[in-house]
Amino acid sequence: MSEISAGDAVTTAATAVGWRRAGIAGAAIGVIAAGAAAGVAVERLTVGRGMRRRARLALDATGPYGSLRGLPGRATADDGTELYYEVDEVEPDGGAGGAAGSGGDAVCSGTRRRRLFGRKDPAPVTVVFSHGYCLSQDSWHFQRAALRGLVRTVHWDQRSHGRSERGRDQAEGVPIGIDQLGRDLMAVIEAAAPEGRLVLVGHSMGGMTMMALADRYPRLIRDRVAAVAFVGTSSGKLGEVNFGLPIAGVNAVRRVLPGVLRALGSQAELVERGRRATADLFAGLIKRYSFGSRDVDPAVERFAERLIESTPIDVVAEFYPAFTEHDKSGALPAFRDVPVLILAGDKDLVTPSSHSETIADQLPDAELVIVPDAGHLVMLEHPETVTDRLADLLVRIGAVPSTANVGGHGSTAQQPGD
Repeated sequence: MSEISAGDAVTTAATAVGWRRAGIAGAAIGVIAAGAAAGVAVERLTVGRGMRRRARLALDATGPYGSLRGLPGRATADDGTELYYEVDEVEPDGGAGGAAGSGGDAVCSGTRRRRLFGRKDPAPVTVVFSHGYCLSQDSWHFQRAALRGLVRTVHWDQRSHGRSERGRDQAEGVPIGIDQLGRDLMAVIEAAAPEGRLVLVGHSMGGMTMMALADRYPRLIRDRVAAVAFVGTSSGKLGEVNFGLPIAGVNAVRRVLPGVLRALGSQAELVERGRRATADLFAGLIKRYSFGSRDVDPAVERFAERLIESTPIDVVAEFYPAFTEHDKSGALPAFRDVPVLILAGDKDLVTPSSHSETIADQLPDAELVIVPDAGHLVMLEHPETVTDRLADLLVRIGAVPSTANVGGHGSTAQQPGD
């Protein structure tokens, strides 16, 4: 890809060359958001555009990933932004408190006990999933399917993502920061899980959000958090990531990226049209920067593409600067007294596994898992591995019974009811 200046992105928009440049830049920046960068060579596809479009529609129909829904709710952030979340509940005594399939007797018994003696069952453990940049709560599709009925879960959309409202402060030009996301997570917890033990699970930006939560609310971590899982995330120094590019390419990207982002963010409609016009390039970039293996299920690739392309380019632009400023290594000691899982793909070009190893250095008792042939979206690429390690963490703290069977779930093979 040729180097594009901020001026080029705006002043040549009306020309054919300008459309192509804006489209390529929009695609590149969009993929940086979820795990990509500029400067990728993609082979020219020979299949007709109409046939490729029909293939995408077929993949959407055969791989209904992201279709799971729960009980909806909304939390209000401290700046008034409405944050959307969903809760997957568990029947009384149907989770860690009783064997799977204990059935109606357990439910009736619990109801009768509360009615006759005024006893209230303890609040269940709640697992709160936080997604990454340019994704949504649906990025946890496989883990959600695996844990349904076993443990209470909360899935939320970060501000300006998914079904959550566009950040009100950001709509007025106020820069977003990771600290704000930590406060957002607190608002979701207060609304969706005001009592009981918590397990925090975060991917990429979601993990950074958890660190910001710990930095701002250490007492919450101390009093209520029972376990933590960091997936493909970083505690800082993201400005040093090279995205798999040669030094010259990295330096060029860093030099022009701030200006390009500002220009693209101010020309959102133009760039969105460009992204659609360069869908093939966009898909190729996603595959390179989101996955590490060659044999990813095409339906999963298409699912990731849909997640990322649904994030408006102006949202991409307003969030990106926060990552170069992110540094929450000082918040990590707050997690030292709870079981911690740290998991990353060994081919992650966005938050390299070395960043997970750095987190593990701060949390020496944590379980560190580096998944072979896995990229940034490891929970979609190798869902069985992520689900297995997460289930083991939940069993260790008693949130899920040791007899629970999650073996058939969390897989790219279609499950009944998916």
